[in-house]
Amino acid sequence: MSTPHEKTAGPFRQPKAVWAVAFACVISFMGIGLVDPILPALAQSLHASPSQVSLLFSSYLIVTAVAMLFVGWFSSRFGAKRTLVIGLAVIVVFAALAGSTDSINGIVGFRAGWGLGNALFIATSLAVIVASASGGFGGAIILYETALGLGIAVGPLLGGELGAISWRGPFFGVAALMAIALLATLAFVPGLPKPKRRTSPLAPLKALRHRGLLTMGLMALLYNWGFFTMLGYAPYPMKLSAHELGLVFTGWGLLVAAFSVFFAPRLQARFGTANVLYANLLGLSIVMAVIAAGVTTPTTVIVAVIVSGAFIGINNTLTTQAVMLVSPVERPVASSAYGFLRFIGGGLAPYVAGKLADATDLSVPFYLGAATFLLAVPVLASGHRLLRRAETRTDEAESMEPTLTPVGAPAASHAAPVIVAVGAHDRAAAIVDAAARLARDTGSPLEVVHVRRTAVVEEQAVDTETDDQARAAVTAHLDRLAAHGVRATGQILTSVGDHAAAGRVLARHADHIGARTVAVGRSPRGPVAQFAEGSLTTALAQAAHCTVVLIDTDHTPRPLTTDTLSELRDSAV
Repeated sequence: MSTPHEKTAGPFRQPKAVWAVAFACVISFMGIGLVDPILPALAQSLHASPSQVSLLFSSYLIVTAVAMLFVGWFSSRFGAKRTLVIGLAVIVVFAALAGSTDSINGIVGFRAGWGLGNALFIATSLAVIVASASGGFGGAIILYETALGLGIAVGPLLGGELGAISWRGPFFGVAALMAIALLATLAFVPGLPKPKRRTSPLAPLKALRHRGLLTMGLMALLYNWGFFTMLGYAPYPMKLSAHELGLVFTGWGLLVAAFSVFFAPRLQARFGTANVLYANLLGLSIVMAVIAAGVTTPTTVIVAVIVSGAFIGINNTLTTQAVMLVSPVERPVASSAYGFLRFIGGGLAPYVAGKLADATDLSVPFYLGAATFLLAVPVLASGHRLLRRAETRTDEAESMEPTLTPVGAPAASHAAPVIVAVGAHDRAAAIVDAAARLARDTGSPLEVVHVRRTAVVEEQAVDTETDDQARAAVTAHLDRLAAHGVRATGQILTSVGDHAAAGRVLARHADHIGARTVAVGRSPRGPVAQFAEGSLTTALAQAAHCTVVLIDTDHTPRPLTTDTLSELRDSAV
């Protein structure tokens, strides 16, 4: 049963539930650049001005921004999976309607409905991936960023290919792909527990009273103003066909993906989040000014837009991380507040750019975009100390491995104990009691290990605990067992985000004290997550030298061997 302790699961070895949501993420992020190749074709076919066509972005993003204020409340009330499914269904319906209409006003209106579905989806997709992914927090983030990069890169290519046939093609294409993602989500994503505390609809607005979150939100608003000015207006001076525009923005998207996933973390580790963002925003301002100055030269605009992908990839990754670093509120609330401000900036920019272009010339919106990128630098600098302090605390936290903290008196017996590992959920007491019966039958003392998680992305993924809450949970188990004459001791296993690392630490502890058996119960996160490669249960079973069993109040304890783990994984999906 033993394998080397260093064995970890890669981010791409995931259960079907994770792949279903990741596929939906790719399609959702494709929508960012999907319409770029067809903007000139839309203007020509529907006899609309560039400023009218720009409202496709404005209606979509402004509705997304406002909806972000309420999706946390909606998700906490109806659950993550239901929110995800509703968001996907709304996107399918409104994308198909946008492709069916014959007027620019109709498309603008249906894009607004699409924005509502997008808000519901993006607010919960990362939470669902983290809740179901193997390999812990790090693996989930890598997978999510890969889906984002792939969607941004492929979106313009698909838009260009389908747009070369008809401007309706990209809309129907998204509807069809999202329908597949919706069916996959219904089939493979398990139901996730609702958070114990519901989020108030006013919580995101109240969170903006915090200086750090407001500063980062305003910086993101300015950044998105420049970003969506470029995305909404750069296709016009290029003077290319839909197919050619698709290739240009695919090159742009590939740089976004590469620099987001591979280069941003390296630059951040070497120079720090704030320093990289300063240089990056300055670089974006220069690139935007080049587009403005060379707006009459298509080659200049094409090259500048492609190069901007590198800066945008870095900024997308580090800006989101910076928001979470400085925010003093729960991450779902911080994400909603930040999303509101950044999408407002992205929604207003194309509309204002259109009005400026109509009143002056096409270079003016790009000069304004360059100014907003530049203005974002002093805004970010005003929160430099907060960001640096938060980054230092996070570096210290991430360097921590899972730890065990004793609770109660040490064991008086030298007999090989039975260990039971449980978390904070409704069936914990029943699992501990079942393990107590196993210990009694073998004449062994019992050790209760309470698994406490402290690093999460969304409340929908797992609930956090304080030290006092974790200690109280262990004490309650020990008091109940003592009342029934069961000898027991307690431990708190504090895990900072990595499921597998916690399992390996528990296996080493079991070896150290010479445990007879380690028992685990059914996880409330569901069998897909519990028995996946990289989960706590799988890593424990692979690393421990003693027997690891799955206990159930209604069944005989089941040894977790390589074969049974594989069987449980297969039966779960």
